[in-house]
Amino acid sequence: MQKLFRSNFFIKLKSWEYWPFGIIQAPIIILWLWYAIKERSLLYFSASNPSILSGGMMGESKYEILQNVSDSIKPRTFLVRLPSTRQEVVDHLKKNGFSFPVIFKPDLGERGWMVRKIKNEADIENYLSEIKIDFIVQELVALPLEFGVFYVRFPSQATGFVNSINGKEFLSITGDGEKTIQELILEKIARNFSGKAKDNLQNRLKEILPKGERLELVSIGNHCLGTTFLNKNNLITEKLSGTYDQISKQIPDFYFGRFDLRCNSAQDLESGKIMILEVNGCGAEPAHIYQPGASLFEGIRVLITHWQNLYRISKENHERGVAYLTLREGRQIYRRVKSLTSGA
Repeated sequence: MQKLFRSNFFIKLKSWEYWPFGIIQAPIIILWLWYAIKERSLLYFSASNPSILSGGMMGESKYEILQNVSDSIKPRTFLVRLPSTRQEVVDHLKKNGFSFPVIFKPDLGERGWMVRKIKNEADIENYLSEIKIDFIVQELVALPLEFGVFYVRFPSQATGFVNSINGKEFLSITGDGEKTIQELILEKIARNFSGKAKDNLQNRLKEILPKGERLELVSIGNHCLGTTFLNKNNLITEKLSGTYDQISKQIPDFYFGRFDLRCNSAQDLESGKIMILEVNGCGAEPAHIYQPGASLFEGIRVLITHWQNLYRISKENHERGVAYLTLREGRQIYRRVKSLTSGA
């Protein structure tokens, strides 16, 4: 019976944050359609961030967006265009002064798809055998805390604000001095997460973890890889909003999106002493709503406000001359993304 209640079905049933994306978004679809009717455009959101393809909903280059962020607050990053060989990638790493481990991730990826920690040349070979699109190489940022900071600015207003901060607690186990790492993994987490964790520790599965010792299983801060999202909105201050207002204005015509970043402390988060790993446009969400135990109805309320803000920004930009994507343009982008990420 205990095994049954630890199954994927029961874990997801009682934890709405792991429900299928479409179920949670169902009420929002009605709102999206209403706004689409008002604007006579299904893709009105594309005007939210005029300098980013589709506003950041689909098809945008993460590498190109990140280039607008100051070098002082982002890790060293370069783009690998396919086709490339292992030796060519290794030569790029050496030329740019990189050392293992590094992070590889698709330039068009989403929800943790194909984000990997690369530890050696064999990992590069394996990655190249799977990836079908251009990808980003980024130096590993070892700062202990990771956050997602959501920023909003209405085009008619001079300043913007932060309305969501989610902290990230990486998937881990703690030893009891008796069980193997494999046993601890299976006890701790559901099957859909344990596969990735066991892949990362395949040479240590039979090892007994000492009592009290904590072992991080997955170091990629993505929800679908088992990372727990925490509501950290208590960290929002006027100073913090001002910090991210300044950072956001470095990106041309950026009004709505989330910074995924690492830092040493909450104080550094507030002051901007950070390393930005990725900038996401209007396709991003205020991820604090996915804290375990959070109210589903509160989550839906936040998402409604989120789409109201997105609509207002898009409409204001459109009134200033920013065109909405046409259905034909949207279909072309979607088909391109689908063909490139068919393995996602």
